[in-house]
Amino acid sequence: MNIEILKSSKTDTKSSVTITGSKSESNRLLMLRALYPVIDIGNLSNSDDSVLMQNALSSNGDIIDIHHAGTAMRFLTAYFSIQEGREVILTGSSRMKERPIGILVDALRQLGADIQYVENEGFPPLRVVGKALNNSKISLKANVSSQYISALLLIASKLENGLELTLDGKITSVPYIKMTLGLLDEIGIEATFKNNVISVNPKTSKAESKTLIVESDWSSASYYFSIVALSNIGTEIKLSSYRKDSLQGDSVLSELYKAFGVDTNFNDNSITLIKGKNVSKIQCVEFDLRDAPDIAQTIAVTSFGLGLECYLTGLHTLKIKETDRLVALKTELEKFGAEVVITDESLRLKSSDSIMSDVSVDTYNDHRMAMAFAPLGIKTTLQINDAEVVSKSYPQFWDHLSSIGFKIK
Repeated sequence: MNIEILKSSKTDTKSSVTITGSKSESNRLLMLRALYPVIDIGNLSNSDDSVLMQNALSSNGDIIDIHHAGTAMRFLTAYFSIQEGREVILTGSSRMKERPIGILVDALRQLGADIQYVENEGFPPLRVVGKALNNSKISLKANVSSQYISALLLIASKLENGLELTLDGKITSVPYIKMTLGLLDEIGIEATFKNNVISVNPKTSKAESKTLIVESDWSSASYYFSIVALSNIGTEIKLSSYRKDSLQGDSVLSELYKAFGVDTNFNDNSITLIKGKNVSKIQCVEFDLRDAPDIAQTIAVTSFGLGLECYLTGLHTLKIKETDRLVALKTELEKFGAEVVITDESLRLKSSDSIMSDVSVDTYNDHRMAMAFAPLGIKTTLQINDAEVVSKSYPQFWDHLSSIGFKIK
């Protein structure tokens, strides 16, 4: 399915949108609920990734296919490694078979796990034979994907001796690690994070029944920050349900988008985004997104739409996502007339006064490519190819855009 977004007249209205629960929080809680079934979850994400995670955890099959769901692949590798007496093949899409997982497999093997590669060394699919893991101390390079670290932390309390994880170097995506530790704390699992050492105690007492409410997804909110930034002064969009003390790293949006003239007001369980001022095209927007790499695409497109130069760093994990997001961003932005220079961990966008029209944006099986470029519909007419890819994290995205005034065919 391809979608055409006609240049939108929505530039000065007030709108509201309710977004379902965070995919990141939901997938962590789904795994914890599988380990501790007394947990209930409210406002669960309706994303494809969370549905696939639920299906995998409830499956009795020998083959678990998680398609494009990278988080599920990492988390389930750890989960099935401790399911004594169970043997599964974990597999996924052709792109998933190109996404490295050797760092996590090596770490789990250090703990005593029985995991073998079915096809190519270092990549899915995996044969995982569940067993008791008796070792408790391991080290990882600190700049690896936080999903590897979270996968280990989520099973740590079920290990006989808990886990002591030492991270060597500068840590990537600290907020995602803190999110995992925060959720462990909410269900009574004791953990500490001091210097670069994370310790999780084994849970010997019975878990208490508890309902945990998932906060709405800040990554999904990023596209509305972009829409407001690209709109006229006075534009307002209200989003539910969000809190100021969020566990999600992408909540940094409320600070970062001040550079684009967007103010964020917190009201009970909602936020209101307001375009308060226009920004000078003289400035260069510079952000280190080491702790929030998933919003890089949105920020780059916002900068381009406003004619701003931007320099984004801390992006080394983007190369192993659904696609190589740095290459994809460069390719698609250049279709609109942008000048983009990328390295293995950075992107520089030069300022531009013109935006080409009737561009066809390829999405590379990447939900964030589709949604990050959609706000440009305020400035120009464009087409999003394979637009249904948004269901991976935000199935209602196109309906919600229509509801706030976007002209979509």
